[in-house]
Amino acid sequence: MNRLLRHLLFPDWLTRRRFSGRVLERIEAAVAASERGHSAELRFAVEGALHPSQLMAGMTGRERALEVFSHLRIWDTAANNGVLITLLLADRDVEIVADRGLNGLVQPAEWEAISREMEACFQRGEFEAGALLGIERVDGLLRRHFPGTGENPNELPDAPRVL
Repeated sequence: MNRLLRHLLFPDWLTRRRFSGRVLERIEAAVAASERGHSAELRFAVEGALHPSQLMAGMTGRERALEVFSHLRIWDTAANNGVLITLLLADRDVEIVADRGLNGLVQPAEWEAISREMEACFQRGEFEAGALLGIERVDGLLRRHFPGTGENPNELPDAPRVL
């Protein structure tokens, strides 16, 4: 019941306040800079709260992240090496979803550690810093496993998505 109320009472303006146009521009620049150093694709999405029907169905943050991964077609890269960082603000939940090209290369515990670092920033109200930290940490993993080759077509938009 607490979760339902938290989502129902989470106003849209709070998402826009925490992720202003300036913050979204900085996230976009960080994603673009990251992608110049590796051959993978990175997306960032933030959502204030789930729809009541999703909550009533018991949707978790992870399930929503998988849905967004599919909706944004992050799986649709040539090397199957797309990564999505999602933030569900009402739950302060960060989920990282990586395409199958990263399976076996990056352990789930590594993604989880990045998520927890970001969540710690968000708990302190450091939303921009948390987002940029997450991008930086994911960038390090992607550079290790998919180093840049000089040619890296931008297969997915760099702009963060506010859902």
